[in-house]
Amino acid sequence: MSEKIIGILGGMGPEATANFFLKIIKATPVEKDQDHLRIIIDSNPKIPDRTSAILGHGPSPVETMVRTGKNLASLGVNIGAIPCITAHYFFDEVQKELPFPLVNALEELNKRIKTSYPHVEKIGVLATTGTVKSKLYDKHLSSYTIIYPDDSSQEKIMKAIYGINGIKNGNTGIYPKCLLVQAGFELIERGSQALIAGCTEIPLVLKPEDFPVPLLDPMEVLAESIVNMAKQSQH
Repeated sequence: MSEKIIGILGGMGPEATANFFLKIIKATPVEKDQDHLRIIIDSNPKIPDRTSAILGHGPSPVETMVRTGKNLASLGVNIGAIPCITAHYFFDEVQKELPFPLVNALEELNKRIKTSYPHVEKIGVLATTGTVKSKLYDKHLSSYTIIYPDDSSQEKIMKAIYGINGIKNGNTGIYPKCLLVQAGFELIERGSQALIAGCTEIPLVLKPEDFPVPLLDPMEVLAESIVNMAKQSQH
């Protein structure tokens, strides 16, 4: 049986999509170019904002996400990923309309924490307001105590991502990093034994060495999982 073709339902945002593509490349064991997996990316930044939709301030992204997924299917994709955590709020709605399986980043993260960090009980989440309000992490990491930012920390996170000097405006420098590091340490002070970079933009500026506790990147976990699934189809 041949390898699966991976589809990336992207554009939420474009740089996070590119970063996820690189994570897949790095997660693939190779000796030559031909050992890499075939990957088809549809980076569609016209997908409506996920946070706005969850908060009731904008249109649902589901229809555009489904159209983007069907485009990937028409190109031969048979396993897919969504490199946007907030978009996972709409995961089931999108999945039921697509002919190929999507790999859920939060389900894969839950498995990874159980195997790699068995002593962790309290986890802090750095994420968009939409993700926080959606309680996605409570749903998928139900055996842990999830610590969300307080209002002050959440404001820092949103400024780091959406602010005029934020990541979505192309700034991956010291300004968003400082805001996110402050928010992370505030979560640690409240008892977090590990942190989740709960928005795909966050790992563009935060690194594990920034904190004294593990910083988990769901997209890195997702990349490793989907590579394993695509490679396993050979056997």
